[in-house]
Amino acid sequence: MTVTKEQVFALAEEGKLWAGNLIDGYTSTAGKLENRTPIDNSLIGYIADGDARDVDAAVKVARDTFESGIWSHLSPGERKKVMIRWAQLLEEHSEELAALDCVDAGKPITECLNTDMPATIDTFYWYAEAVDKIFGKVAPTGHDALGLIVTEPIGVVGAVLPWNFPAQMFAWKVAPALAAGNSVIVKPAELTSLSAFRMIELAYEAGVPKGALSLVCGLGEKVGEPLGRHMDVDIVSFTGSTEVGRYFLKYSAESNLKEIVLECGGKSPQVVFEDADLDAAVPHILSAAFWNMSENCSCGSRLIVHESIKDQLLDKLTSGLTDWKVGNPMDESVAIGPMVEEAHFMKVKSFLDITPKEGGRLVTGGNIRGDLGSGWYIEPTIFDNVTPDMTLFQQEVFGPILAVSTFKTEEEAIALANNTSYGLAASFYSQNVQRTMRVARAIKAGTVSVNGFSEGDITTPFGGFKQSGFGGKDNGLEAFEQYVQTKVIWYMN
Repeated sequence: MTVTKEQVFALAEEGKLWAGNLIDGYTSTAGKLENRTPIDNSLIGYIADGDARDVDAAVKVARDTFESGIWSHLSPGERKKVMIRWAQLLEEHSEELAALDCVDAGKPITECLNTDMPATIDTFYWYAEAVDKIFGKVAPTGHDALGLIVTEPIGVVGAVLPWNFPAQMFAWKVAPALAAGNSVIVKPAELTSLSAFRMIELAYEAGVPKGALSLVCGLGEKVGEPLGRHMDVDIVSFTGSTEVGRYFLKYSAESNLKEIVLECGGKSPQVVFEDADLDAAVPHILSAAFWNMSENCSCGSRLIVHESIKDQLLDKLTSGLTDWKVGNPMDESVAIGPMVEEAHFMKVKSFLDITPKEGGRLVTGGNIRGDLGSGWYIEPTIFDNVTPDMTLFQQEVFGPILAVSTFKTEEEAIALANNTSYGLAASFYSQNVQRTMRVARAIKAGTVSVNGFSEGDITTPFGGFKQSGFGGKDNGLEAFEQYVQTKVIWYMN
């Protein structure tokens, strides 16, 4: 039976939403953690308070299932059928899942319905269709040998998810890892576990073996660290902060040297040259800067604009922000909801406090909407006169604050764009074709979009340079590479 968004919102109001551990046949001893919505900080339900015992149980089930071959040895065509059925069920329950992410993360319901869930479902369909279309290779040997180059699933995968795109990041990691034949253990963010729980329930309904896909909810130190240190986990794919990503490298080094895939933070530049079409650029610039309350690792949080057009562009951006309504994200007219939790709200607020002291000039916004719900609502804010030595220029905010800097030459623009320890994404605007080729090559980022803001799509790999991460990519056929290992089979006459 499908559930409407109104029914989800009613269950949230009654405090009846639940996300527990899902480990085949294992009765968890986990207690409960309160789950409060950032919309108004009210109790919407509970999640399991998992620990190392639950991780141990999940890994054992995952390993036993993998070695049994009931999923890992299933033909790609058969896995494809199950994955497609799962995608169909996700599509049928998309409104329910969108509403769960809305109340759990404070994401605007319109974005959850029209962006996040369609992208999530497309990801499952795409990897389901791709799994039986990937071929091995034959080495160019002489007549006395035959060399086969084949790939095999790596084994037990730990997927550690962020809180900003709960359903979509679940899909980015789980869909290729499971389609490749692995057993997967999902550790959702403790702030946003609801959609992961429901999606795995639907996976079981579609025919995914319970031992091939487990969920362990709880805090990072009680679940994430034991997963990262476990001697029988083959790989952990992590999306989150660079700070926590460093811990997973440490966990790997101090355990079994499991592979670690990191997709971490960003401080992405948006560069606007003097010949840009400003009217066409403004909606993209605003989306890059403020989409999802700027709680987005590829957020275009640094606007680097040619000095001759800065004032004109700022006027257009300020006018464009009138359409970005701040309010309750369950309201379909709202574009900006709350920060995800109080601690994160206080971190973002600190940038509002320090930037004027360091010389930044407030252009628009800057207000905290304490009259709304939890009070963790911040207006879209633009600061001008931001220089590379300022905190706002260098540190990731993960909140709706845009830093504006100016340049005079193309070389200066590139230098400013690359003046960051991150390298996840970038975008720039120019009508000069030769310049677009030069700048796209020169900017150090995993994804560079030209004359628009984009992360690419499911066909293109997503991941960054420098401290934005390494070890593999999400999306594209390249995502399969991190969840398989290559083997050579050498036949001799």
